[in-house]
Amino acid sequence: MKSRTFRCFVAPILFAVTMPAQLVAQAQSAAQEQNNQNLRYKLIDLGTLGGPNSSEGPRFPIVNNRGVVAGASDTLLTDPNCVFPPNCLDLHATQWDRGTLTDLGTLPDGNNSDANAINSRGQIAGLSENGLFDLLFDSPVTRPVLWESGQAIDLGDFGGPNGFANNINNRGQVVGGVQSDIPDPFFGTQFRPFLWGNGILRDLGTLGGPDAAVDFINESGQVAGFSFVNLTPFDCFGFPVVTHAFFWERGKIKDVGTLGGTCSIDRALNNRGQVAGFSNLAGDQSAHPFLWDHGTMIDLGTLGGSSGFVFAMNDAGDVAGNSYLLGDEVRHAVLWRRGKIIDLGTIGDDPCSDAHGMNIRAQIVGSSDDCVEQELHGFLWQPGGSMIDLNAFVPPDSDLTITDGHTINDRGEITASGMLPNGDFHAILLVPCGTNPSDSDGCRDTTAPVAMHNNNRVSRPGQHKSTTNPSMRRPFGNSMVRGNPLVKALPGLTR
Repeated sequence: MKSRTFRCFVAPILFAVTMPAQLVAQAQSAAQEQNNQNLRYKLIDLGTLGGPNSSEGPRFPIVNNRGVVAGASDTLLTDPNCVFPPNCLDLHATQWDRGTLTDLGTLPDGNNSDANAINSRGQIAGLSENGLFDLLFDSPVTRPVLWESGQAIDLGDFGGPNGFANNINNRGQVVGGVQSDIPDPFFGTQFRPFLWGNGILRDLGTLGGPDAAVDFINESGQVAGFSFVNLTPFDCFGFPVVTHAFFWERGKIKDVGTLGGTCSIDRALNNRGQVAGFSNLAGDQSAHPFLWDHGTMIDLGTLGGSSGFVFAMNDAGDVAGNSYLLGDEVRHAVLWRRGKIIDLGTIGDDPCSDAHGMNIRAQIVGSSDDCVEQELHGFLWQPGGSMIDLNAFVPPDSDLTITDGHTINDRGEITASGMLPNGDFHAILLVPCGTNPSDSDGCRDTTAPVAMHNNNRVSRPGQHKSTTNPSMRRPFGNSMVRGNPLVKALPGLTR
């Protein structure tokens, strides 16, 4: 039995080695095409709370492993503190579950809220206004919030006005940043990294500087974030002083360090306690992606360009993001896996692409774009396949164009942005179907032709701009940024 198994394993390898290079390439291409053709998806428009948009908040729609989506949507309510007219509609955090979009509301007297993370139990972490106004930031106060059983819970603070919840694990532990009452040269009072659980808010400390925040928490309660290291002025990826990524567990904070340069930023944490992010190299003229594994920082390298950036990591230690090619004019979505860099390519003639989300099977979603500010096609990539235009799964009677893939859960369900002809955006969910070749159930496979309005041969507005939302990203996101400069720089809140 062992001998037969060995022959079955080795024979295809020997055959492939002896094949001419052209035939090998043809065989690989055919295998990739067959692998992609097995994919079938059904598109669900998650709708809105009455307003024009339901996608692209300070975060973006997130789907958990039960298929429940957390996000945000415009309402028909007018925001009296509108910062970026003409779109002055309130934005509310939402939960979509089995066909129903629920308005999670705000804290009492608040106008806007947003969801940043959801766990397998359907608990959602995010932020909400509370009706108070911060004169220092000239904008509404924002508070860290947990939505549970239909209620918005204010997680508290350390004496200051503002805060935000970034992530939550399946134990209901929440992490983020809140202000204290200690004076601070950057934000009026210090922002402190917190861990909340069972009603208790805990300050996790910093790496020596006054401000820090937590971006991620895993199922063991380990966390990753970033901290000002000192007060030395330096432009650290948008931060005003020297900043490093950190790892915290069991009461101890550890400096992740750098790849020889001045700064490092966290972008992902998995359940093995590995941290992924990016760091300056020596001389601070370029930045490389890194994988930190319990004290060892590994330079993941690039596709020949000077810089690369991380957006996601799974529990296998696979890392996804983007890398500039030689010459630094274009960048491609990439997968760093087992010491190798895999170029995921782009859709059609698009010059650039970025990976945004990844699941345990290393299926990756993201956007293929024009290298400037316009996301053109959402994509799906999986090992053994090639990049798939998500618009292949859009029914011909739909007027949506998928411009971006955001997150993908371990069941293969995908959240994405669908642009309407007027430039408004709806959050959408793509759900895997069975292998039945019929599309009568609303499912489509990759062999289906992409509708003309989905092929990007039409004039498009700038990235995530619309007739009702001319400002980049979303109005509450911009209002939030104005009221909380630390959030603007948070890698976990912007891409």
